[in-house]
Amino acid sequence: MAKNANRVFVKMKSPESGYMYYTSKNRVTTPGRLELRKYDPIVRKHVLFKETK
Repeated sequence: MAKNANRVFVKMKSPESGYMYYTSKNRVTTPGRLELRKYDPIVRKHVLFKETK
């Protein structure tokens, strides 16, 4: 089984608390920065997480 070279792991950081998620994305279909609305357990609500380096 071949591995997909287009997938890369990225860090998603919350602007409100600094909490981080780690996820993978496909570079071909999503060339820009990733933004996802996820749950932040420190603030205890859903916030917009942005991809960081």
